[in-house]
Amino acid sequence: MTERKPPGVPFESWVDKQIRDAERRGEFDQLPGAGKPLPPGTDTSYDELWWIRGKMAREGLSVLPPALALRKEAEDALAAAYAAPSERIVRKIITDVNVKLRDMMFKPPPGPPLGMKPYDVEAVVREWRERRAAAGSAEDGSHV
Repeated sequence: MTERKPPGVPFESWVDKQIRDAERRGEFDQLPGAGKPLPPGTDTSYDELWWIRGKMAREGLSVLPPALALRKEAEDALAAAYAAPSERIVRKIITDVNVKLRDMMFKPPPGPPLGMKPYDVEAVVREWRERRAAAGSAEDGSHV
């Protein structure tokens, strides 16, 4: 490869020629990943925090305000309760998340307000029973 761009040659043309010459010599043939698609999430724009974002994605971390993180946790807990195999587990999941919801209601952290109240354990158990009964009758082929 030429060390310096010759005077009078447009920079883009000079770079393109260097790349074409290297391709003809086969200098790109044995590169790792040759012929494979770019990994998911590969972005061509420059981001000086790319390594932090990558590490957080690999480790499943997020940087949400505490209220938003708890809102997500509460929604996930409700979904987990509806999918739970027993009423005892439903009650445990909802009771545990309600403790966190109440704590945040009475000791609000900085950031946006939570905008949630504790779940009604009995209402969630009732809904869980109905969903379980509906799923059981759907598996039997009968309709409710």
